[in-house]
Amino acid sequence: MPRNTKGYGAPRKPGDAAKSLVRIVKMLRGFYPALLPVTIVCILFSSATSSIPAVFMQKVITDIQTYSASGDWETAKTVILPKVGVLIALYVLALISMTLWQQLVAIMTQGFLNKMRCTLFDKMQNLPIRYFDTHQHGDIMSHYTNDIDALRQMLSQALPSLVQAGSVVVFVFCIMLFYSFWLTLVVIAGIVLMMMISKKIGGGSAKYFIRQQQAVGRTEGYVQEMMTGQKVVQVFCHEQQSQQDFDAINDALFEDSYRAHAYANALAPIILNLGNLLYVTLATVGGALVVLGAKNLSFSGLPLGVSILVPFLNMAKQFTGNLNQVTQQLNAIVMAVAGAERIFALMDQEPEADDGYVTMVNVTENADGSISESNEITHKWAWKHPHSADGSITYTPLQGDVTLDSVDFAYEEGKPVLHDVTIFAKPGQKIAFVGATGAGKTTITNLINRFYDIADGKIRYDGININKIKKSDLRRSLGIVLQETNLFTGSVMDNIRYGRLDASDEDCIAAAKLAGADDFITRLPDGYDTMLTGNGANLSQGQRQLIAIARAAVADPPVMILDEATSSIDTRTEAIVQRGMDALMHGRTVFVIAHRLSTVRNSDVIMVLDHGRIIERGSHESLLEKKGTYYQLYTGAFELE
Repeated sequence: MPRNTKGYGAPRKPGDAAKSLVRIVKMLRGFYPALLPVTIVCILFSSATSSIPAVFMQKVITDIQTYSASGDWETAKTVILPKVGVLIALYVLALISMTLWQQLVAIMTQGFLNKMRCTLFDKMQNLPIRYFDTHQHGDIMSHYTNDIDALRQMLSQALPSLVQAGSVVVFVFCIMLFYSFWLTLVVIAGIVLMMMISKKIGGGSAKYFIRQQQAVGRTEGYVQEMMTGQKVVQVFCHEQQSQQDFDAINDALFEDSYRAHAYANALAPIILNLGNLLYVTLATVGGALVVLGAKNLSFSGLPLGVSILVPFLNMAKQFTGNLNQVTQQLNAIVMAVAGAERIFALMDQEPEADDGYVTMVNVTENADGSISESNEITHKWAWKHPHSADGSITYTPLQGDVTLDSVDFAYEEGKPVLHDVTIFAKPGQKIAFVGATGAGKTTITNLINRFYDIADGKIRYDGININKIKKSDLRRSLGIVLQETNLFTGSVMDNIRYGRLDASDEDCIAAAKLAGADDFITRLPDGYDTMLTGNGANLSQGQRQLIAIARAAVADPPVMILDEATSSIDTRTEAIVQRGMDALMHGRTVFVIAHRLSTVRNSDVIMVLDHGRIIERGSHESLLEKKGTYYQLYTGAFELE
């Protein structure tokens, strides 16, 4: 099946970034309906108090000019000192509000990320297997690391700083407009020039920040694949080629990252120096207007003089400084939104559809032969089938009768994998699938599990269409041992109990004995309490497979699927396992996929597949008598691979 290595979802469209940012804010508001407005008020208050000193400076300069002319310094003290005191009080309140909003931001940021990770993981659990088959696992992992970290930087630093700097820009602009319309026009001309340059440079920066985020996902996906397959890389001396492939991916990441940060780093000094140029221009124009005695056009009604020009220059400096801060934070926001788009693309994936309503329940058999639902584990099951027509409920004993009727299937449209496959598996039968790699053996078991849905035909389980059975109940009735063993970080006992979480230690040990795993487990340093890490890297491949078989055994399912279950076990161990497997399979319907034909000789029915079609079926003896494909495979005339 093809893998998507270029990210997720539909191609990025104009306006996606804005929608993602709005979505983040809405989620934040939903998570923290009270804290968010309080935080915004605190930020605005601290911004307002940082803008007020210019007003006080103008008044103090005016007072100094007035009282220096009269020489009445005693009165000047009573007028000026209270204003200074008010200013100090405002600064203290600003400090308190700044400390408060920073603490609130920390609480909301970490809480938001915690909820995002939980939501993301919960969503991932409900995605169909097809999604994981077609996307790099390392790229999916980057959502939890790189993309989430970009969100952290935005929420904890970029957005608060943007709100604070942006509000200062607005406050200061209003104050400047209040004191002098002419000087504000000069500032507006400078702003227009800055915005033109910011749009030109910032647009390129945004484009490459988005590409950088996607390149990081591809890089992490490749590294994860190489870590998983490191043994294969070294066995085939593929280190040099792997390095070259990584260099190509890493160089692409470097190129995107370099261009993103080159644009971003160039923007800040340009804006800063344009601000300095604006300051000089403003001082020159303002000084000329003062000297020429130009009339001041303003809402304040004050004449244009030193008391206006000096604080106005300070406000202009503050204005451009915060405008520069806004442009810097925009880059961080763009990168975070690019990560958010990738996260939302995963979160917006359609979950695995499940319209089933038939459930599997434990039952007891009554004296009259009828069955009743039980809340206890009875090791007897039935399908609970509610009927919407009359509201009645029927119980169908779970026997393991599986039928595939004229099934067609394709992973990709136009590329069929199975053609007109018909299988009748009677309760307690052992059905074996043999054939070359790619013949469709594993695909059949994937369809029985409903990891994928068929294109045409019917699959029935005890006479019930499997589309009517809830997927969780369907899969709970099917024990499976895969060719690729997956063990989780935890003790050996925990890994066996993974098959049935309410299993006791005695149940797990009995399952291990049944699978033939008890002997080697008891010889481990801590026996069943031995910790496994790195997918059981401290065990042999055969030992890992035995634990997987024990995990299936403890689940005690009515139907078993063994996909190359003994492929990684040596001949001596296979004999031990086969005895346990025979005991495990007794009374159950079993589907076996095997390349080692010696393991399927005792099957009730052996089906030979070729290019998605069943070309032969029958018992071992009957197929040998036909001297067809199976005979040639068994005698070595043909190879399975």
